[in-house]
Amino acid sequence: MQLLIRQVGHWEQPRWAATAATSNVSRADVVHRLVQEVANLAADAEGEPRRTVPRLANDLALTDQLRVVAADLVAAGAAAEVLAGAATEVAATRGAL
Repeated sequence: MQLLIRQVGHWEQPRWAATAATSNVSRADVVHRLVQEVANLAADAEGEPRRTVPRLANDLALTDQLRVVAADLVAAGAAAEVLAGAATEVAATRGAL
């Protein structure tokens, strides 16, 4: 997770708005999809209902959202295979950017 945050944490709006390498959506949309997926994993690990993570107007907030949902996942005591799945999602996201 930290590699991805370091990769994108300094980006300005034009880099977020650029089309991702492996799809027809913006890089911001790709990262927001990851944020939602990690939030879903955290909710499942906590036994709570899944909630939609808001898509904020400022894409620069995506790294903060990612930090929060990642911390939630760890705090939920997710199983090792869930954490491994999240790591796979992060690696795929890095590759897509």
